[in-house]
Amino acid sequence: MWVQRYPSLGHAFLIIYFLGQIGVDFTWYPALGYHTEHPLVQNNLQYELLNILYNLAALYSQLAISSNRSDTKGLKTAASFFSQAAGVLSHMKKEVLPELRMANPPDDMDEATLEALTQLFLAQSQECFWQKAVMDQYKDASIAKLAARVSDLYNLAVEAAMQSEAISSAWIHHMSAKHHHFAAAAQYRAARDCLEKKRYGEEVARLKDAVNCVTEGLKECKGGYISKAVVDDLHGLKKRVEEDLKRAEKDNDIIYLQIVPPKPELKILERANMAVASVPSQVAKPFEYFGDHAEFGPALFTKLVPFSVHVAVSIYEERRDRLVNNNIIAELETMTDRLHEILSSLNLPGSLQALEKPLGLPGTLVQHAEEIRQADALNKLQRGFADVEKLCASDKAVFEEGKALLAAEEEEDHALRLKYGTQRWARPESRADSSHDGGAKLWNQAGDIDGYFASSTSSDAVVREKFAAVKETLAILAGPDRGMMDYIPNSRRTEIPELLKPAIGRLRGVYNDVLRLESRRRKRIESLRARSRADDIKGDIMAEAARLERTYPNTPIVPAHFEDFFDKRLDSLYESELEALEKEQADQEKIMSEIQRANRDFESQKKVIGESGNREREKALQRLDNAYYKYKEIVSNIEVGRKFYNDLSRIVEQFRNQARSWVNERRQEARMLEDELSMPPLASLSMRSNQPQSPPPQAYQSPAPSSYYMQSPQRQPVRAPGVHSPPVEAQIQSWADNVPQQQPKPMPPIASMQGAWMPNMGIKFSEAGAGGSGGSPGQGQQQGGGSSSGPVRGTWDPNSGIRFG
Repeated sequence: MWVQRYPSLGHAFLIIYFLGQIGVDFTWYPALGYHTEHPLVQNNLQYELLNILYNLAALYSQLAISSNRSDTKGLKTAASFFSQAAGVLSHMKKEVLPELRMANPPDDMDEATLEALTQLFLAQSQECFWQKAVMDQYKDASIAKLAARVSDLYNLAVEAAMQSEAISSAWIHHMSAKHHHFAAAAQYRAARDCLEKKRYGEEVARLKDAVNCVTEGLKECKGGYISKAVVDDLHGLKKRVEEDLKRAEKDNDIIYLQIVPPKPELKILERANMAVASVPSQVAKPFEYFGDHAEFGPALFTKLVPFSVHVAVSIYEERRDRLVNNNIIAELETMTDRLHEILSSLNLPGSLQALEKPLGLPGTLVQHAEEIRQADALNKLQRGFADVEKLCASDKAVFEEGKALLAAEEEEDHALRLKYGTQRWARPESRADSSHDGGAKLWNQAGDIDGYFASSTSSDAVVREKFAAVKETLAILAGPDRGMMDYIPNSRRTEIPELLKPAIGRLRGVYNDVLRLESRRRKRIESLRARSRADDIKGDIMAEAARLERTYPNTPIVPAHFEDFFDKRLDSLYESELEALEKEQADQEKIMSEIQRANRDFESQKKVIGESGNREREKALQRLDNAYYKYKEIVSNIEVGRKFYNDLSRIVEQFRNQARSWVNERRQEARMLEDELSMPPLASLSMRSNQPQSPPPQAYQSPAPSSYYMQSPQRQPVRAPGVHSPPVEAQIQSWADNVPQQQPKPMPPIASMQGAWMPNMGIKFSEAGAGGSGGSPGQGQQQGGGSSSGPVRGTWDPNSGIRFG
């Protein structure tokens, strides 16, 4: 099946293809024929596959042509490329074309054309082997066998090309000339072999046949279709064959006197076929080259899933990250921060270090200082603040651009509303447009984003205040050890009193438990993050999707169908972590109680023995220790800020794009509405008359106004400058051809009418006159004040239409 031969296209794509629902058009220009300028567009994956393989065959042929054929190595390379080109075309014809399922396949990829091109490439490959044999000076008999096979292949190409509509006559003449050329070359080499074997009569017969073949080949050159190189080869071969024929006939007639056999009695030359259509294994068996560790890597669409499954995967990953980061890791970090606050309030570990290490630097402090130096803490924080500021400024610029578009549109709408009035300018105001992605939604979104920036700016200020509070202390930590030793005063007492040692031991033991708790918690957070990154749901969700399809075959899959699956998976993977939070909180509360109790005993013992000489050392050590933990906290805050502004950038970009689209739509709508309002009212339109109008008779009823077509000034025919034409008369066809005709009655003249038609005037039929049925001809027109145009009838002809004035 095609699925097995071409798995790289993906199982999902193949299913869609065979159902005829691929929905993708593939466009290719024919390479041969008479329609190379017109693309052929097909909704067919097999058509796309054919074109790709067709281009692959063309690539192999170009590689063959570009090979250096002046030496035997280049000839072998060219022959191999020609054979692979023929193999690809043969594969197309046998395997792909029968599955095309197109009523009219492309002209350059029908069966006859592919066969002709296949034989042509095989002939060129065989010609390379012939040329190599000539270059290596093989025996004439072997060269004749190779040349005869070249002639056969060109002949097969000609026969197939004659049945193709895409291959031009120039190609056919060229291949036919090559066919005759190599037929002559084969007979010439066979004649030389006969001369060597002293068959002089057969030599003459084969040379005569060679001359005939060359002559037939030269006939193909008459139309100018053949290249100069081929023509020169034919002339050169003819000259050589004719010279050898003269010599052979003379020698045979005078010396050898052997009988010259006729052509039908000549033995047919044997063929040595070296060119074979070689299908590249990557084309014939592509499945073997796809895989995670294969040559071509994984197939393109092996991980292609339905869109609903893709959305479900995204939903699961979002929930998983929110559960892990917000509900577990954030809680653990909050507990750690609370732990450090309590320790700092108890002056730990500074009070312990001051007694345990009254001189020099404590080991823990040295480790913290080394970590600060390796991280280049001060520069790292400065770069982090700069990155956050840059991201914030970029987001604000994009947001202000979108907000400025909304404000400009609102100002334009307000100006037009003042210009035309609220009754005529009836479209909703900018902030009241409740359409999808309309002004109301965009302005509300702008308010929300303003709130985001306000809260983020406040948070940034708090983080900067934290940094300003510990900047000097961090600089001491980041400096050399000598600077820390100068900053930390030495204690006057060098020995710890015996009464204080038990309290110090208990406090140190509990404090070490705190350090172990913090270290275990840090490792737990790192492990949880690694588990979250490694949690790949794609395979399991595909199995669940397949189960849902089997269970509900007639129901389309939507992301909501995976809710139970999500809950079960999250519970199985992370429920234990959530339950462990309660135990972690209880352990912290217990250890905090212990350390507070131990610290009270420690402080009370210090007061008993009057130990206060190392108070300044305690404060200095505690400030350095607090600065280290504040540095950790600020680094975390900067990462949160960077992530916040990166997420906000997508929101503000979407807001700006929506605002731009909506403003463009509103401006286009405003132009159209303004054009409508700028048109003159119908009451101001006048229909000119060449004569004064008469009022309608009282008994005449005019048709409804909607029955007439009035042409506004904006729709007048366009005339070239300087060209004058009479006004267009409105021709109104009667809609009552079968209705009894009404007779107009005499109308008294009205002196105030100056040619302007008013709706209360009715219609004056100038062709029928204004007189009543009892008046004399022309009387009605004289009463109307117009010039007489001859006698008129009193009956209006419906076929004459209606003429104003």
